Amino acid sequence: MKGRLPLEEDILTRQLRPSKEEREFIAGIARRLVAAIKESGKAEGMVVGSIARNTWVRGDRDLDVFLLFPPDISREALESEGLALARTIARKFTKTFCEKYAEHPYINATIDSIDVDLVPCYNVESAASIQSAVDRTPFHTRYITEKINGLTDDVLLLKQFAKAGGIYGSDQMTEGFSGYLCELLILYYGGFGLLLDAAADWRPSTLIDISQHGSKEFSEPLIVIDPVDPRRNVAAAVSLDRMAEFVEIARGYREAPSEKFFILPKEHPCSRDDLCEMLAMRGTALYAVTFTTPPFIEEIVVPQLKKSTQAICELLSRNGFAVHHAHYRMGKERSLLLFELLIDELPPIRRHEGPPLWNRANADKFREKYQNLSGPFIENGRYVTEVSREFIRAADLLSSPALLDVGIGRHVRAELGKDWSVLEGADCWQEEFAAFIAGFFSRCSPLVRIGREG
Repeated sequence: MKGRLPLEEDILTRQLRPSKEEREFIAGIARRLVAAIKESGKAEGMVVGSIARNTWVRGDRDLDVFLLFPPDISREALESEGLALARTIARKFTKTFCEKYAEHPYINATIDSIDVDLVPCYNVESAASIQSAVDRTPFHTRYITEKINGLTDDVLLLKQFAKAGGIYGSDQMTEGFSGYLCELLILYYGGFGLLLDAAADWRPSTLIDISQHGSKEFSEPLIVIDPVDPRRNVAAAVSLDRMAEFVEIARGYREAPSEKFFILPKEHPCSRDDLCEMLAMRGTALYAVTFTTPPFIEEIVVPQLKKSTQAICELLSRNGFAVHHAHYRMGKERSLLLFELLIDELPPIRRHEGPPLWNRANADKFREKYQNLSGPFIENGRYVTEVSREFIRAADLLSSPALLDVGIGRHVRAELGKDWSVLEGADCWQEEFAAFIAGFFSRCSPLVRIGREG
């Protein structure tokens, strides 16, 4: 697979390369925005991201324009003056815009149907001098623009391939491949086919160091040293599962190239009746904890949903309720934590082990404490007794204040502290989460899914 396949040329022509009209349309908006920023006299404008690098897939109309401020202003001034200027620029072009927050505030606007981010940053001399995380982005744009010649189509193929595999995006829900990572992988391997040939044999701790920095050790499964900042692993967001899934579809495509590998996954929402049938067939118990979504961006909320789900799984397990599968989803108004349990109701008593008899001081304390209950008795050299179980039903545990005593995320805790709901069985079905719930019960690897949908 060293040359481009006719199949790939066809996909590029039909699906991936933006048309001349689309390029000119977006370029016109970008020029007007950059000019408006320059006219303000407060900052320089720069188009960054895939549109600037000419590596955007047809229809992906996200325009990132950075407002580059002098590096000697304070962080507070960058945030206040940068946001004020971004808001002023947005007003010149549209009435549809809002403030968002990553490391610091920025403006997201819709201008002539194009999604535009206006992001203040420092105009630093090198990536080694960055004062905020976004300061790196202009250097990424310059690096890729200079190096990508002749490989743009390969980047388009890789992006669509990753999207179709469900592993494109470095956001917290996806934990996959960013656009910049895709570009660097194509540069390093010299093309889409060559990348897949190599990726088929990737293993955890695979290291890619384009500029031969070799300066810092990283612990992530896939390590791609940022050529403009060796302190950073561009693939830090890629989880072990997403890496393995990329390896799987790379192998699958090598063995049997097909257009199916470039078709975006279909959503198959389930109905309430579908959920009833699935639960009856599986014989498991389903519980959902729902609450108001914290008023923060996905990058902040989703890690806390993940942490909270794990903490509640541990709480359930400690109390004897075996968790088979759990996942989470952030919705616009409500968020949902979903738990499939193998057991959701238990006997009123449980076994409680004490210390061995030769640990005399503690053994004596245990015997005195529990001698009015059943036991204690001696088994395998240690005291054992039976105690009353605090929670017999999983629903009671999930509805109790004990939920707030585990390691849940800070913003999630704040919303749970106001109120939360516990849903059971088919009542877990919510229209907003119908596709998520369907996916919860139909897990399969990307290659298996591609085979089924084909």
